[in-house]
Amino acid sequence: MVKEIQIRVPIKETTQEGILIKKAAQQLKIDSKTINSVKVLRKSIDARKAAIIFNYKLAIYINEPQPETSDYIFNYKDVSAAKEIHIIGFGPAGMYAALRCIELGFKPIVLERGKNVRDRRRDLRAINQFHLVDKDSNYCFGEGGAGTYSDGKLYTRSLKRGDVRRIFENLVYHGATDQILVDAHPHIGTNKLPKVVKNIRETVLKYGGEIHFESRVVDFTIKNNTLKTIQLKNGKELNVNAVILATGHSARDIYYLLQRKNVAIKSKSFAMGVRVEHPQEIIDSIQYHCKGKRDELLPAASYSLVHQVNNRGVYSFCMCPGGFIVPAATANGEVVVNGMSPSKRNNLFANSGIVVEINAEKDLHKYEQFGELKGLEFQKDLEKLAWVAGGKSQTAPAQRLTDFVEGKLSNTLNPTSYQPGLKSASLHSILPKQIGGRLRKGFAEFGRKMHGYYTHEANVIGVESRTSSPVNIPRKDTLEHPELQGLFPCGEGGGYAGGIVSAAMDGERCAEAAISSFKQ
Repeated sequence: MVKEIQIRVPIKETTQEGILIKKAAQQLKIDSKTINSVKVLRKSIDARKAAIIFNYKLAIYINEPQPETSDYIFNYKDVSAAKEIHIIGFGPAGMYAALRCIELGFKPIVLERGKNVRDRRRDLRAINQFHLVDKDSNYCFGEGGAGTYSDGKLYTRSLKRGDVRRIFENLVYHGATDQILVDAHPHIGTNKLPKVVKNIRETVLKYGGEIHFESRVVDFTIKNNTLKTIQLKNGKELNVNAVILATGHSARDIYYLLQRKNVAIKSKSFAMGVRVEHPQEIIDSIQYHCKGKRDELLPAASYSLVHQVNNRGVYSFCMCPGGFIVPAATANGEVVVNGMSPSKRNNLFANSGIVVEINAEKDLHKYEQFGELKGLEFQKDLEKLAWVAGGKSQTAPAQRLTDFVEGKLSNTLNPTSYQPGLKSASLHSILPKQIGGRLRKGFAEFGRKMHGYYTHEANVIGVESRTSSPVNIPRKDTLEHPELQGLFPCGEGGGYAGGIVSAAMDGERCAEAAISSFKQ
């Protein structure tokens, strides 16, 4: 017999040997000797009060053994001689599209503009140390996409889009820790993701798929409203039947290409703002009601904040406890910041994007001349302003949090995890009023919600501008573009995902849709 139960364990009791079996036996009113094993299905922390509690969802195996294998089996087939589907981009959407193609007996041919995970590291080092951005190999572009070297958070609210558990199980199959199957807010870590990504690549190649790095798509041909060929930067032209476009939210050249080819795209609402960085100890003390270092049994504390200011949401985004801030620009002449955490989340700082909702229909009147790309041009202008304010390098403009809210230039800045360095600048005046004004009110309100959050010990760093795509590439119920047969817009770049898991699920769906198009 297997029973699922919920139990609560005070933090002081969690180190006791056999505590889960003991609590389970008490709740079920059975002899603990009848329990063969306990499987943790979900674990979360309740830190609302000083007495911190661990919440567990458990599967209790009573008088029967726990199965040794997963319910999920990934049946990859040899597709070396199968029909081809082209996938542009090898981030989460592209990777899972490729894996799903192989499961269903089709050959994925992946075209990735960037480099493999190992070679990417040199280009990331060049950004951090020499402030040189390779437009095809950076924190956004390359094997694994933006998530590979910027965190690997797996939390998603997209529970209706597909089988979330299947996505997690496949990550575990490819080397991720099975802890992601348990944690309420699962996270792999930027130090461990490259190995998982490499293993996915090896699976694709092992079963007959193809992956071509440093292969940027620069053009395509259309006949009778059907996508016929794609051209690469190296001059190669490829005949195609179905193309899954999984290029991510920062592949601006793709949006320009679609616009130039008169392929329908739409402007889309998005969010922009800054990164705020606190000493992790401050966030721990607020969330765990402690002084000094947190209990060693507790992970670095995180937070989630939201407030409405003048009919627009101001909210935390991609919060990274025990993490780093990284330079996420995709070209020289712009400054973009993002956050990441290693698997142990043991850095001295906590950072989070704090962003403002930008309504594409109401907030971009000065950019109407750019049509459907008005949000993209707004992004670009703000990133260029940050670049100038930082000294025309990857040094980022920054202020102390209190100075930002009070509208004062900071005489000095706090220590930071951002390797290219910070430069004191008047971010409060650099940011457009619709963003800066709302952020200042939002930060003041967050200080009231989390006492100690509003402090001169925190830095505000600009700009956080790549939260999501400002462009949507439309598609029908069949997931195919409504005007261009053979094109399947996918993931964050299409405007259909907001993170690793939702992008992966969308990749699988687009693979299934592309395959279905062969049968029509």
